[in-house]
Amino acid sequence: MTAQGAGEENRVDKKRILFVDDEANVLQALQRMLRTLRDEWDIETADSGPAALARMAAASFDVIVSDMRMPGMDGAQLLAEVRQRYPQTIRIILSGQSDQESILRSVGPTHQYLSKPCSAEMLKSTVGRACAIRDILSQDTLRQLLSKIHNLPSLPSLYLEVMKELQSPDASIERVGRIIAKDPAMSAKILQLVNSAFFGFPTRITHPSRAVTILGLEKVKALVLSIHVFSEFQASQLPGFSLESLWDHSLKVANFAKLIAADVGAAPTMVDDCFSAGLLHDTGRLILAGNMTADYARMLAWAQQQKSSLELAEEEIFGATHAEVGAYLLGLWGLPHPIIEAVALHHTPRECFNLEFSPLAAVHVADALDLELKHGGEENYVSTVDTLYLQSCALLDKLPGWRTACQAETQKSGLPEFHQPEGADHE
Repeated sequence: MTAQGAGEENRVDKKRILFVDDEANVLQALQRMLRTLRDEWDIETADSGPAALARMAAASFDVIVSDMRMPGMDGAQLLAEVRQRYPQTIRIILSGQSDQESILRSVGPTHQYLSKPCSAEMLKSTVGRACAIRDILSQDTLRQLLSKIHNLPSLPSLYLEVMKELQSPDASIERVGRIIAKDPAMSAKILQLVNSAFFGFPTRITHPSRAVTILGLEKVKALVLSIHVFSEFQASQLPGFSLESLWDHSLKVANFAKLIAADVGAAPTMVDDCFSAGLLHDTGRLILAGNMTADYARMLAWAQQQKSSLELAEEEIFGATHAEVGAYLLGLWGLPHPIIEAVALHHTPRECFNLEFSPLAAVHVADALDLELKHGGEENYVSTVDTLYLQSCALLDKLPGWRTACQAETQKSGLPEFHQPEGADHE
């Protein structure tokens, strides 16, 4: 029986969790604290990195939670090894606030971060949510691929711009924040780190530039220049895919969603949620194009041959849509739920039971309106706005005003005008 496969037939619905710490009293305290979860979790412990790897070679684990500071192999080294050997296992660091510099080294192999002392409620919530997110995708090969990913490729021009700014002797945290807030890949990674329980902020941080300011220039420099938490998209022969077009669309959707949220009088935190959800809504396309290039090219060709939507083609080739793939990875990274929901359902908003205004509503409409901007003048084009969803949210009467406002926004930026398609207010 292969590693990570042993004992599989004996597993039930309970999740298997491995806690790793070199202090026996810490492991005993964790077991006592989590005793009430014994019907939901099978908990095992290991007192070192090598001992943890030995246990994982003998049995499959859903989650590993490791201390950062351990003699010999530390938490960052252990989780890096786990990522290579057992990519489907969710990887969490549990560490003290004094370890902030060490934590930066673990950004690559770690899905989420928890700070000591950690309550049973926080631990259960973090592990439970990560497991629920992981169960979204049925394709095991896709899950393994996504669990290995530790960053997303950035638009080369923005990557070089942020590198240049950080290496400048008079680098400005404000300028760095503005650059990062333009790029979905860099924004996702910064938001992952700053929203972790390790930093312990009382409210979630959902705007990338605010997250950069909170981390501070020195930490961002360490992340980018030393730990290489960002990467440049390597141009490949992928006919039909343009990273520049994807970036342009993502930024427009972010700004349209922000405009829509402001129009309904949303609170500032909701406006930030809408901006970030719009910026990240097509993260799945970035993941698939950057990591499964040959299959992505095959998917684009299939869509063209069959004259189908990209979503249908993605289901055919990958067994999942880019919306599901993006939500899966961002969920594993612990980004706030409203953003995950918007990313997951921006093409299918009626699957959401929440009928109040949310980032999902803003991003769904913003995405559809940008498509109208690009394709509305084409023959037989039909708007993708789900008017039944908007009607159920009591938002349909606002659609004409949003369309006008977004058109004005594009004109202000010197972009082409909207071509309102026939039946644009109908599903």
